[in-house]
Amino acid sequence: MRTYFHVDMDAFFVSVEELADPSLAGKPVVVGGQANQRGVVSAASYAARKFGVHSAMPLRTAYRLCPQAIFLDGHPEQYRDYSRKVYTVLKRFSPQVEMASVDEAYMDVTGTERLHGPPLRAANSLHTAVKQETGLNCSIGIAAARMVAKVASDQAKPNGVLWVLPGEEARFLAPLDIRKIPGVGKVTEKNLQGWGIRKVGDLATLDSEFLREHFGQWGLALAGKSRGLDAGGWFDGEVGEDSNPKSISHEFTFNEDTAESDTLESTLARLSEMVGRRLREHCLYARTVQLKLRYTDFSTITRAHSLDHATQLDTELFQQVRALFRQNRKANAAIRLLGVHVSGLESGEGQMNLLAEDRTDRWRKALTAVDKMRDRFGENSVSLATGMKGRFRERVHENPAGLPGKTPGEE
Repeated sequence: MRTYFHVDMDAFFVSVEELADPSLAGKPVVVGGQANQRGVVSAASYAARKFGVHSAMPLRTAYRLCPQAIFLDGHPEQYRDYSRKVYTVLKRFSPQVEMASVDEAYMDVTGTERLHGPPLRAANSLHTAVKQETGLNCSIGIAAARMVAKVASDQAKPNGVLWVLPGEEARFLAPLDIRKIPGVGKVTEKNLQGWGIRKVGDLATLDSEFLREHFGQWGLALAGKSRGLDAGGWFDGEVGEDSNPKSISHEFTFNEDTAESDTLESTLARLSEMVGRRLREHCLYARTVQLKLRYTDFSTITRAHSLDHATQLDTELFQQVRALFRQNRKANAAIRLLGVHVSGLESGEGQMNLLAEDRTDRWRKALTAVDKMRDRFGENSVSLATGMKGRFRERVHENPAGLPGKTPGEE
């Protein structure tokens, strides 16, 4: 029997902003951008949530619901700094810590009882330590399965600790809405509701074969999750085991649609940098590069190209995605969104000719130095010259580069 913690920081981005500016405390605050911008809410204070504002909501919708809210762009570097502080505290309680994002982590605390006591005592000690050493509140879920621990931390919010005792998982989950199960989005929820399934308990009564027939392998994972088991996606491996992504992507939505080629290509350069940075962070190389392009009327195209060798270099990613862009864009048509996506991730770049290898090695060394500068001075401190015109504010809700424990060689 294993014991897992899921540690979720409470209104993390807002809480960090309040530490920097105590006058924000108790006020409706929205982090993610300005009220008149496109984009979504990254975090909302509890005072703003009373008006119906929540994360992933369009900023303009949040303004309509709570026009008196204070809208902030956010400070990603500060969030990463506090994430590292939290990670340092977590590592004292278990060597098995995996940051799922900048503000949440899974911990395997099995076998730590002699050091920290039984699960509830250990969780309360951790809860206190995080507050004392960072000034931030967190919620902790405890369970024999990571999926249940994640649900429990959500139920414990704000600033609480909840332990789901072994054997009680199904009873704990049964009365909850099916959206509480990690991975169940609006589409799956709608499909399940079409079968009269609204609570996790409703889901648990269905035959696994029925779910497999109607939802494929995801249906089998749902069957396991409804009974409190780790199943599907993130929960297939152990904490820290083969946590590399299957694909990496970054997108940017322009505040105003544009047809200006220099701006569009510069934005693609910046997105390629962001993708390349994360590839190097995971020590991975991409074999396939994909462009995503969305026009003013929301029509969207994706175009992909497979390389003769895998790469993690910003320059090579940009070269390929720019070629796709030039080949496929509608002349003079205004564009709303651009995205760069890579897949076919491998642990090595494969065979190259000698001339290409020499050039690649020079770029590899240069980008390693660039990554170190970004680690020290921030993600926007260095950029390709091509990407200077397209530089944009980092979306704080994205899974960022620089997550604690993800940098090669970092303990």
